[in-house]
Amino acid sequence: MSGTTLTSLKKIYSGKVRDLYEIDEKRMLMVASDRLSAFDVILPEPIPGKGEILTAISNFWFDHLKEVVPNHLTGDRVASVVTTEELPLVEKRAVVAKRLTPVPVEAIVRGYLAGSGWKEYCRAGSVCGIALPAGLKESSRLPEPVFTPSTKAAVGDHDENISFDECASRIGRELAEQVRDTAIRLYRTASDYALSRGIIICDTKFEFGLDEHGVLTLMDEALTPDSSRFWPADSYREGTTPPSFDKQFVRDWLEASGWDKRPPAPSVPAEVRQKTADKYREALTRLAG
Repeated sequence: MSGTTLTSLKKIYSGKVRDLYEIDEKRMLMVASDRLSAFDVILPEPIPGKGEILTAISNFWFDHLKEVVPNHLTGDRVASVVTTEELPLVEKRAVVAKRLTPVPVEAIVRGYLAGSGWKEYCRAGSVCGIALPAGLKESSRLPEPVFTPSTKAAVGDHDENISFDECASRIGRELAEQVRDTAIRLYRTASDYALSRGIIICDTKFEFGLDEHGVLTLMDEALTPDSSRFWPADSYREGTTPPSFDKQFVRDWLEASGWDKRPPAPSVPAEVRQKTADKYREALTRLAG
């Protein structure tokens, strides 16, 4: 399902992956589609079952991490806010969420050296401008997790890495420090649990909002294969690129296709889309049982 159109609720936003519907002034319905965004471009074909898998993984993490930071879930059942006819369209891929004031930065935490971070380290000895020790290899575990915020771009635009000082200038230093410290605490807690289930969380992206009382609240999604880089612990080797349980598989196919990473994205073969879905499902099974 590439997207969902409900008639019983007013659509207020359609993002790269999620569609939002207004319930009332304090609540909204958040629906995860099967759309996949790679290199900030939405692919033309959906990943089968992806929305349901992402919702199940996020809900697992929201529950597991609720003692670290409040989250956007209201506890209301989806069946209580949509019609009986529309419930089958969204039941397993939607949640009733609090309407928050979004913090306009993406809170990225990196625990290992990979992707664009590895490329920058080879060139400059740093990740997002943060100096790292010499002698690290591709996929090395960092001495400590690092917070590397980015801008939160609109659909079709690219997120851009920013320094902590730039983050502080955008949202205020006190809030920036709270976002940084909370994101790192979430990453550490989740990483310890995931490792016990055979998964290394290389890096991840959190999004936060503020509730009506100004309380920092985790929102959108949490530690899914869309927002994280997951590696199987049993095949991790420093100095190599581990296989992954995330969208890196389809990203690798897109890189090899010769696509210039500008819209429109090429059509992805059905077998690549299915294998991506299988990897997402395996991540859910390992994490949540």
